[in-house]
Amino acid sequence: MNETNVTKLKQPDEFTDHLTDILRVGAQKLIAQAVEAELASFLADHAHLKTQDGRQRVVRHGYLPDRKVQTGIGSVSVRKPRTRDRSSSQTDKISFTSLILPNYMRRSPSLDEVLPYLYLKGISLGDFQDALKALLGADAPNLSRETIRRLKAKWQEEWQDWRKRGLSAKRYVYIWADGIYLQARKDDKQCILVIIGATPEGKKELVGFLDGYRESAQSWRELLIDLRERGLAIAPELAIGDGAMGFWAALSEVYGTTKHQRCWVHKTANVLNKMPKSVQSKAKLDLQEIWMAENKKTAEQAFDKFIRKYKVKYEKAVKCLKKDRAQMLIFYDFPAEHWKHIRTTNPIESTFATVRHRTISTKGNLSRKTALTMVFKLVLAAQKQWLRLNGNNQLPKVIQGVIFKDGIEAKTETQISAT
Repeated sequence: MNETNVTKLKQPDEFTDHLTDILRVGAQKLIAQAVEAELASFLADHAHLKTQDGRQRVVRHGYLPDRKVQTGIGSVSVRKPRTRDRSSSQTDKISFTSLILPNYMRRSPSLDEVLPYLYLKGISLGDFQDALKALLGADAPNLSRETIRRLKAKWQEEWQDWRKRGLSAKRYVYIWADGIYLQARKDDKQCILVIIGATPEGKKELVGFLDGYRESAQSWRELLIDLRERGLAIAPELAIGDGAMGFWAALSEVYGTTKHQRCWVHKTANVLNKMPKSVQSKAKLDLQEIWMAENKKTAEQAFDKFIRKYKVKYEKAVKCLKKDRAQMLIFYDFPAEHWKHIRTTNPIESTFATVRHRTISTKGNLSRKTALTMVFKLVLAAQKQWLRLNGNNQLPKVIQGVIFKDGIEAKTETQISAT
């Protein structure tokens, strides 16, 4: 066969990822369109300004040189339009500043979320570059050891600024609390105390985040007092947490009027752990009949049924369930639209499920301070995806003290006093 007629096959390293190329071009166009729209709005806002000779004062003035921005799909070439202020005054010059493409930005915020993830995976400083190339492509920027160290210092500074922020303008209707255990250095089990709050608008926010000593009352007390002293003076209407006595004791001291709701996910796990595996599936369904009941009366009946059914053979499981009976059913005194949010600590559990997964695989070489900082960055990234509470229009009623009976607003004395 004639060698000139044979198509030369590409070696594996010569293949081009065409899908990534298409996405990169699409991202480039999208950024350009967004910045152009931003500029058009900026020029419209200043259209009324004129020079002394009647000309438009603020006008377009070409583009700044192209620059590369690292994104989750690799390096994207972007260019930023610029403006010119024709005013003869050398002070108070007006210039265009893009929020989408800030000056000197060289990597997207999503890339900043990748780096803490890599660190928690146990990747050493020397291996960062190979990991970034695998994630972002061969043109990923070189990150020196010194660059990584500076980034760590920056994240730790952000964490310190966040934990000192003022809270006087904040109010939270509900709060969820839990202690998250991570493995930092070998044989050093770290407990991070976490509080997430729901605002009167139904938005969930990270409220408290502190490295504690296990889940002791003192650690929780320090966190709650710190929140109060920084301005969070009004007690939440309801707190949701597991059976850790440290939190509830501290909460009663700092925010005495807040009602207590025990987490049904934690309670279910604790009860089932005291029963043989052969009966756990059936017992789990019986527990669901309690917290899934349409009203408190039916829930109480299902509660009593569980006790009668299992108390002879599984006394410890029944005792575990009974000891928090009143606090397990508090959610019936709140809007039904909120029940799925306030029966469990799911807002914390779902967020930290991925964090736990990432930290489990670390090599055990993170200091407590570093682990806390990395997890903080990941949680702030996750916060952007948190959904609002259902029925957020009911939250102002909860704040006003409106009485709810079995999840429904009680408008008459008869409804309120009815059992």
